[in-house]
Amino acid sequence: MKTRILSACIMLPLLLFVYFGGIPLECACLAIGIMGAREFIKGFEAMDIHGDFAYDCVGALALYCTGIVTKVGSAGHMKLLVLWFFLATVCAMLLMFVGKRHEKPEGSMVNMLSLFYIVFFSYHVYLTDQTGEYRILIWLIFLTAFGTDIFAYFTGYAIGKHKLCPTISPKKTIEGAVGGTVGSVLLCFLFGYFFAPQYLTHCMVMGLGGAIISQFGDLTASIFKRRMGIKDY
Repeated sequence: MKTRILSACIMLPLLLFVYFGGIPLECACLAIGIMGAREFIKGFEAMDIHGDFAYDCVGALALYCTGIVTKVGSAGHMKLLVLWFFLATVCAMLLMFVGKRHEKPEGSMVNMLSLFYIVFFSYHVYLTDQTGEYRILIWLIFLTAFGTDIFAYFTGYAIGKHKLCPTISPKKTIEGAVGGTVGSVLLCFLFGYFFAPQYLTHCMVMGLGGAIISQFGDLTASIFKRRMGIKDY
């Protein structure tokens, strides 16, 4: 409980970057992506698998530059993203076979995984910020993620009896999963009703989809942590 409250207190001021958007949000997303990638790579070190953090930093900077040199969403931007994917994969392999920065092939896999799973996914917050009239829907990213987690936690704590995936995350319950989903839809409905009535149905649908996806993402992170032998990211 204390850890969750502390995490919320730290995260809430960061929402100011979402409110202002633009370059401040882009810089915040880049910084969080790099920090997340570093922690992800360090988690694998417990398994004696060593990635190259500098590689992820260069890859993250290159990714965000695609939105600077071309307009986000344009054909040119999409071509640069495809090129970025290709180069990120090839360069990771070169680090092992040519540069010999990795002693094991798993190191290259960790770099690619952290770059795509952490950096590229967090980049979508910035992409959503650049969608013009649909920018307001950026808040659904946080409402679905945080709302699902909070409602799932308290619902599971209050009435949770049936384990959801005991081998992956022993404390998660089916009741908590349902409560988290309902909570996410409710929060997104209220957001749409008061702030984006023209997208009310969209908000509810995304609240449902976001809740389901965020819980799968949470379980995926739990699998990584168990394999790494760490308790929390």
